[in-house]
Amino acid sequence: MHEMNNSSQTVRRTFWRYTIPSVAAMLVNGLYQVVDGIFVGHYVGADGLAGINMAWPIIGILIGLGLLVGLGAGSLISIYRGEGNPQKARDTLSTGLGLIVLLGGLMMALIAAFGPAMMLAQGATGAALILGTDYIDIFVWGAVFTLAGSALPMLVRNDDSPHLSTGIMCLGAGLNILLDYLLIGVMDRGLEGAAIATVLSQSVVCFIALSYFFSSCSGLQLTWRRLIFRSALALKAIGLGASTLFMYAYFSFVVALHNRLFMEYGTATHVGAFAIIGYLMTIYYLLAEGIAGGMQPPISYYFGARQVAPLKATLMLAIKVTLLSGLGFVAAFNLFPETLLGLFIQNNPALMATAAYGMKLHLFALYLDGLIALATIYFLAVNQGGKALAISVGNMLIQLPFLYLLPQWYGIDGIWLSIPLSNIVLFAVVAPLVWLDIRQRQQQPHPATSY
Repeated sequence: MHEMNNSSQTVRRTFWRYTIPSVAAMLVNGLYQVVDGIFVGHYVGADGLAGINMAWPIIGILIGLGLLVGLGAGSLISIYRGEGNPQKARDTLSTGLGLIVLLGGLMMALIAAFGPAMMLAQGATGAALILGTDYIDIFVWGAVFTLAGSALPMLVRNDDSPHLSTGIMCLGAGLNILLDYLLIGVMDRGLEGAAIATVLSQSVVCFIALSYFFSSCSGLQLTWRRLIFRSALALKAIGLGASTLFMYAYFSFVVALHNRLFMEYGTATHVGAFAIIGYLMTIYYLLAEGIAGGMQPPISYYFGARQVAPLKATLMLAIKVTLLSGLGFVAAFNLFPETLLGLFIQNNPALMATAAYGMKLHLFALYLDGLIALATIYFLAVNQGGKALAISVGNMLIQLPFLYLLPQWYGIDGIWLSIPLSNIVLFAVVAPLVWLDIRQRQQQPHPATSY
């Protein structure tokens, strides 16, 4: 991280150097899901959207495990680089690769054993069940690639190569669009084709990222003889990254519970509308995740180097960008609902009306999702995995009373309102935690440093 060691560089420039590639990478990575949704919406229809949305909780756990490794090991790599300990950073990278293989193998077995049961638990029936099962079956053999496709670009970024990280993810996303068109639009393979396109694209990402780490271009250049697995580092990485896994577990849990409630109080059309709204929400959430991910390497470095002033400045800049972009998204969703929903809906007035109504209720406090995610990554970046995990777990648990009571009181409207109302409550707790942490750091003695 040579720019952070150069006194002529500003905190703002360092922030944008990492954030722009990180945002691009996250948005590009999100295209895997969003593009799948667009092709499924146009070529398969409402049942296909319902099926892929019921498969999402399973795929979300895979992505969450990948981010656990990517952000957990990546944060440690940046911290050790800030401390001037490249050997420990290299050992962490090697251990992270081992975690990818172990966790990917575990998920292959779990999807094979419990995938269909999870579809049934969400109330999947008929065409939605058949199509969703077709989708998850592909990930029985493709789980390792999906997990690695999420983790490896983040490890590349923390090896001080943010532009390469973005580039390989752009390549993977572009390949996914091409394969979606061929497999869904031309060959009519439906949701099975969408899954194959995703796995093949992420396989290419994995191959390029691994080739980089074993080349002279990598700052932490690995060799086969240097590959080791240190259980202590693995536990540290898991401890730091666990909050990210719980964020995706939270998404998977909330999506599954919403699917179940919409099938109970409504129809498959409501599940399809929820899927489309989820895709639109995902675009902002990935933007916020990109901002948080770009903030993480410099904050971890400043933390390791005990530079409190630039650490605070970086966090405040990230908060401003996340909040303003979130307000912009909410405005766009309310001003141009049919234009945005039209990306996924073709000649289905009932689905359009349901989605437009639900979007106004479900996304009015969307920007709070971004700020909560930012707080989680901040605590992860400063080696406080316990607080990060508490926020992620709290984000999941706080949904339960809202999802239990509001549908009983207000029916389908209560389902739409559960997430935004619970986020308001959670933010009222999380914001003071971040403020107190920064204040305590400013009061602690630390060496005077320039940046």
